Amino acid sequence: MNKIVLIILAIFIPPLAVYLKTHSGKDTLINLILCFLFWIPGVIHALWKVLM
Repeated sequence: MNKIVLIILAIFIPPLAVYLKTHSGKDTLINLILCFLFWIPGVIHALWKVLM
């Protein structure tokens, strides 16, 4: 998938961006938990996974 699209998704819908990049349930679950705790850690985690 296009990296620019994934970056935009990582900002607005972090769990979806992580899932589309990694196809890993573990990483997506971690991101969901981070998003439920507070939005910013979820976005940072998603950007980290997308840009990695």
